Amino acid sequence: MQNSIRDLFDLSGKTAIITGAGSGLGRCFAAALASFGSAVICADRDLAGANETCESIRSSGGISEAVGVDVTDAESVRLMFEKATSAGRRIDVLVNNAGIATPPKRIHELSLDDWDRLMAVNLRAVFVCSRLVIPNMLSADGGCIINISSIQGLSGFYPGFAAATGSYAASKAGVIGLTKQMAVEYAADKIRVNAIAPGYHRDTNLGRERKALATDEIISSFDDAVMRRTPMGRKGDPTEMDGLVVYLASTASSFVTGQVFVHDGGWIAG
Repeated sequence: MQNSIRDLFDLSGKTAIITGAGSGLGRCFAAALASFGSAVICADRDLAGANETCESIRSSGGISEAVGVDVTDAESVRLMFEKATSAGRRIDVLVNNAGIATPPKRIHELSLDDWDRLMAVNLRAVFVCSRLVIPNMLSADGGCIINISSIQGLSGFYPGFAAATGSYAASKAGVIGLTKQMAVEYAADKIRVNAIAPGYHRDTNLGRERKALATDEIISSFDDAVMRRTPMGRKGDPTEMDGLVVYLASTASSFVTGQVFVHDGGWIAG
């Protein structure tokens, strides 16, 4: 009995693409899937970062390769997918993880350029990557797609100062809508599509633009506001999502599709 349960999480013989795998959550997702046997394609605009992720996986005995990609460029995504599927390789898992957060501003202060730049990475790229991978999964009798949303796609947050942008919230809500639509469109084709909505986690690089422009006082105020709002009283560690991403990528979740898994230390519940 125990062996059969463990087998549900085995990813041996499978291949996964993780976008934004050069750092932060993407690096953790790649390492987690590789540790359960999946070959992992680490795709990132930062090819040096993707190579670092691959080297770490290989040093632990895993199978991994790095591919440079700009997810805002459809041709770059096509070339990434072409390389990933060379020699007839099938893609079993796609993790649409690449994302950015522009400096926080209220709606009337937000520029059109920042809105468009963020939407291109956070929402349009999920569509672009998925539409290329889905035919491969259809021809291979199934697969799974895991989209990374956010608690900002489920609820607003304004602790008296701009802590996120409306564009970020809109993009992550859009990811949830796209996830649910893809799930029902492809359920009969054995392609499962789910989303993870993380709360605030340490060391994700998501807030690097905000931190680059913020004073120490603003950063401290932001962190204090997050701690107060989170019932567990802390930020998460990216590795705390390892079990969730493996579950969603494996046959352990074979009857799960169209769902949003919130990973937030109680944020939404509170």
